[in-house]
Amino acid sequence: MAVQDWNSVPKGSLTLSGAEAALPDHIRDFQATLRDFALKVMRPIGQQLDKMSPEEVIAEDSPYWEFRRRYLDLGVRVETLMDMEPNEAALLFSILFEELGYGDSGLAISVGAAILPQWISAKFGRMDLLEEFPDETLGCWAITEPDHGSDMLDPNGKVSHPTGNYGRPNCVATLKDGSITLNGQKSAWVSNGVIAEVCILYCAADTGDGPNPEKGCVLVFPTNLPGVSRGKPLDKLGQRALCQGELFFDNVNIPEKYLLAGPEDYLRAVYCIHTEANALMGATFAGLAQAAAHLAHDYVHERKQGGVPIIQHQSVKSRLFHLFRKTEMARALTRRVLAFNNDPTNVEPSLCSAMFAKTTSTQTAFEVTSDALQLFGGNGLSREYPIEKMLRDARASMIEDGCNEVLSIKGGSYLYDPEKIDGGR
Repeated sequence: MAVQDWNSVPKGSLTLSGAEAALPDHIRDFQATLRDFALKVMRPIGQQLDKMSPEEVIAEDSPYWEFRRRYLDLGVRVETLMDMEPNEAALLFSILFEELGYGDSGLAISVGAAILPQWISAKFGRMDLLEEFPDETLGCWAITEPDHGSDMLDPNGKVSHPTGNYGRPNCVATLKDGSITLNGQKSAWVSNGVIAEVCILYCAADTGDGPNPEKGCVLVFPTNLPGVSRGKPLDKLGQRALCQGELFFDNVNIPEKYLLAGPEDYLRAVYCIHTEANALMGATFAGLAQAAAHLAHDYVHERKQGGVPIIQHQSVKSRLFHLFRKTEMARALTRRVLAFNNDPTNVEPSLCSAMFAKTTSTQTAFEVTSDALQLFGGNGLSREYPIEKMLRDARASMIEDGCNEVLSIKGGSYLYDPEKIDGGR
């Protein structure tokens, strides 16, 4: 092992990824490009959008479209990631969303939702859909409904509550004689829903015996089909750069080629997209936590109280240490989960592990942004400083993509082993 010359290394110095071993040159260079993009493009545009009304955010002259154009110019493509060696692709995927989260988590989630139709189509081997809807096509993911939020993870209702009943679905695809007819609505939480050009939709299916939420279907289709309409963009506490809104379907005829997964594959498709999305959330909010920790680090070296920069106060040093400790934990776990779930030697990815990443990173982001704001003191409450926005953005993360409480219950069900209880009786 090489001897480290500690005298040449500033105490506390860390790479862009914190306490991470050296990356391959091409990934390190791409990470540096992403960090530059996060700071020079995403951060200022995200702050602009945060102050705008939801209608202004999606207007033709909105800065959102400048962000979208410049993101596409980076050249990140689903096909490229799919063609990479699995472990390298997992690392690049994590770094991509860490850096996007570092810039602005709302815009990062918009990017994530935008590629989900293509990403899951590729995972299912439907390259024809990837060709029809290239990366430039803005996507959305429609799963939650007015009466069904996180319980879309649990369509039989037995995990969330032993006597639970899923009830009536709000959106149903009728599959009959080779035709698909879609009716109903998806909730106001469809990310990119009001502006998307292509949708990946999860819903109950009716094959002749009535709507069945356990044997649903997954559709990938253009949002300009006759009978598709949209609600108003939602006015929210945080992640205001992320447009979310309802989708309505009135006897929409869906060509059969847009059926990605039928009733026999529905639960596998639910498992797949939540595994991918939870890992994406983990990376994004590890990035947000790092951004908040860095802002706090700069501030405590600049701000003076008691005649000295506040970093010289013991309490501040201790609190700053824990901001970075928590951030390292969230990022390390997310990268580990992505590496595991992309290992081709595994029988199947672990949704439970992806839930570890999502719940850990989002909880960490909320704690880190809150503690960072405390270090800012009264200035942290002012909109002249970005930390209060980051706190609002982080708070939303513990509810979106499956609220953390339901994820822990569902995740715990994967750990249940009846054979360890009285011999399985």
